Amino acid sequence: MALFKSGNPTLTEKMFNKSLHSEAAAQGVMSVRGTINKFGFLMLMVIGAASFTWHLFEQLNQGLMTTLMIVGAIGGLITGLVIAFKPNWAQYAAPAYGILQGFFIGGISAILNDAFADKYPGLIMQAVGLTFGVAISMFLLYNFRIINPTQRFKSIIVSATMGIAIFYLITMVLRLFGVTVSFMYDSSWLSIGISLFIVIIAALNLILDFEMIEQGAEMGAPKFMEWYGAFGLMVTIIWLYIEILKLLSKLGSRD
Repeated sequence: MALFKSGNPTLTEKMFNKSLHSEAAAQGVMSVRGTINKFGFLMLMVIGAASFTWHLFEQLNQGLMTTLMIVGAIGGLITGLVIAFKPNWAQYAAPAYGILQGFFIGGISAILNDAFADKYPGLIMQAVGLTFGVAISMFLLYNFRIINPTQRFKSIIVSATMGIAIFYLITMVLRLFGVTVSFMYDSSWLSIGISLFIVIIAALNLILDFEMIEQGAEMGAPKFMEWYGAFGLMVTIIWLYIEILKLLSKLGSRD
């Protein structure tokens, strides 16, 4: 069975096909349930690490919190790239990725929670609730085939995701030269509209991730691909949370 590309660059047909015949016979095959269980474990890693940096902020230990945020951001990126190129290392590296990303999003969440304590006291809880609500909704839409990931659908989502990635890269490069793309960071309706569009694309990427994991199990990918699939799903969930957090903060700034 052929696998189509996911919008998530960590979940690709090449990776699943490459691993299909190498170790499946020796260690067993991938299953959807196993992938979901491992995703749950990674989520605990993220929540635990995020709680730790949040606690540091509340204890006014912002120096250590900032250090962990930077380590989490850079270390998470490096670890993610390692897993993307070495999926058989995912069972060891994916938990580290979860902890590192937890440090980062925990710090960001604590800072924004403090910044909007008066104007938007429920910002973080709403962002968390919306992230899980959207993720569950996408799973149900996929599970009951209300949204059918056709080839055209996949092409649109993959193209949009790549476009967003390129756009973010351009804005980062421009900032290095002192040029700020204001509509990416202010609370104008244009900025809010862009954030809403990105949230929608991130959410629809979950549909492609669910299909990729399901097809990986159907084609008999080796057992370690459960960790790789869980890691890929976590990448999208974290992206979705950050984008929802940005959207809500922009809306809160208009009050």
